Amino acid sequence: MSSKKETPAHALLSASSAERWLNCPASVRLSEGMPDLAGDSAREGTLAHAIAELKLRKQYTEPMGKATFTRRMNKLTKDNALYNPEMQRYTDQYLEFVNSITYAQTTAPFVEVEKKVNYSAYAPEGFGTVDCIVIHGNHLWVIDFKYGKHNKVDAEDNSQLKLYALGVLADYGFIYPIQTVTLCIVQPRMDNIVQWDTEVAALYQWGNEVVKPLAEEAYAGGGECVPGKHCQFCPVKPVCKAYAGKYDVKEEEIKDPQMMNASEMAQMLAKLEGVVNYHKKLKEYALTKALEGLTIPGFKVVEGRSTRSFKDLDAAFQKIKEAGFDESLLYERVPLTLTGVEKLLGKNQFDSLLAADVVKPQGKPTLVPEDDKREPFKPKSAAEVFKDIQV
Repeated sequence: MSSKKETPAHALLSASSAERWLNCPASVRLSEGMPDLAGDSAREGTLAHAIAELKLRKQYTEPMGKATFTRRMNKLTKDNALYNPEMQRYTDQYLEFVNSITYAQTTAPFVEVEKKVNYSAYAPEGFGTVDCIVIHGNHLWVIDFKYGKHNKVDAEDNSQLKLYALGVLADYGFIYPIQTVTLCIVQPRMDNIVQWDTEVAALYQWGNEVVKPLAEEAYAGGGECVPGKHCQFCPVKPVCKAYAGKYDVKEEEIKDPQMMNASEMAQMLAKLEGVVNYHKKLKEYALTKALEGLTIPGFKVVEGRSTRSFKDLDAAFQKIKEAGFDESLLYERVPLTLTGVEKLLGKNQFDSLLAADVVKPQGKPTLVPEDDKREPFKPKSAAEVFKDIQV
């Protein structure tokens, strides 16, 4: 019997969760054994990554004929409920971004897809997988494909990509005279393609002075629970007392919003930021535990609402037609949405045919924290609103 220890699928101190454990070291050990509440969005992202990987491998590291490529693509997408044809367009944008870097070099650069990296020199047992790296001369590009469409990811000072870069430098820093590192985020569903440059010396300093002590503390199970924006995807969040403390609003703090001054409104808004999402996550976690047999005092599990459907739609419609109803009455003619038309035509043909026919009205004003990167809302004047109306 072999005593060889199997490598886990994910590092305890993973790069993808680095923003969390660098800010809240205690969350690492507390997360062990917590249920995985990842939904369809996460699984959809995994599929999109696999499609993107296949395209980059064909282009750069694993030349393959059309038949082989089609067979492997079909294996990923055919009869897959998570697959959406728009994944092809978004992963093409990712490929085009990588091409824009490689084609701009005077000689062929070194490209690696799904590069396994080890940054354990800075974080115990730290390892991960970079979507793509490009090296040319003294320049390294670390490229991360993001398929999410709700949370815009920034490349600037991105802890995940900086750890990946340290792992790449451990493998290739003695082969290539790398001095400049560009961190790249490609998030096509949010039109978010951003880059940020840093120097190798700054990365080494960050790894040794910031990452090392915090990673060692996290690995040992030390540190305090510190709530913040980094809690968003933390498995412990639903039952974390430190996070729940954010919403511990004392009775004397509760006032009619009309009676608050600007400072008091700001304090209450900051305190309640994210409470709806927190309640949802807590409820999901509590339901999971209740289904496992845990009694949640004051609550019970019941059967939720369900929607009626025909066992066999074709058979049901046949009975309706036999009862004397015309088939045309059973279907509605509904126009495609703009997004549906764009999927039908493809982005390039859509832009060439219909760019002049598309209007994007001003978005509805919404109140956000001051550090949000969007520009402040500026109401349109009456002249701007009615400028295209002819009388």
